[in-house]
Amino acid sequence: MLDIEYGKRSFVIPLYCMVTVRLLDPHDAEQFKALRLLAIDNSPAAVWPTRQEELTRSIDEIVARIRPTLTQAVFGAFESEMLIGITGVRREPLCQVNHKATIWGVFVNPSYRGRGIAQTLLSAATTHAAEEWDAIQLMLCVNAENLPAKTLHASHGFQTFGLEPRAMKVGDRYYDEEHMCKQLA
Repeated sequence: MLDIEYGKRSFVIPLYCMVTVRLLDPHDAEQFKALRLLAIDNSPAAVWPTRQEELTRSIDEIVARIRPTLTQAVFGAFESEMLIGITGVRREPLCQVNHKATIWGVFVNPSYRGRGIAQTLLSAATTHAAEEWDAIQLMLCVNAENLPAKTLHASHGFQTFGLEPRAMKVGDRYYDEEHMCKQLA
């Protein structure tokens, strides 16, 4: 079992290896980029940038993308020092919409799936949005054909509220995305 403390809550998941979940910092930029490339290779219809677009991002751009701020946070799951899973959460700074946040980029290295890591990453992002930002609603989008991801999000309390046809194009094929929402308060 793994006990992860974050703020007032603790996340416990059964694992076969020692995994920790924490906010990413600038020192994690290289590993973040490598894991994003693996995500693109593994699930090109679930990740927005192409491999080439992700490759062209500089380390400074990656650092800016993962550095925790008042509007963004990226969590990583680590086995020892190796980054094996990620998810991000962001929100708009505008008063009229900062009560909600958006989950993005949920990915766990395929070698580590089925161990509750994605659930724990989602819990960490949810707790952060609720406790640090006072968010009362979470949003996300998921490829309509990605049944494992849809099942994961539904098990975490997300409900589908809409479908965006042809939201993404990979090669010559279009993919629909489901929009999902979770009420926190």
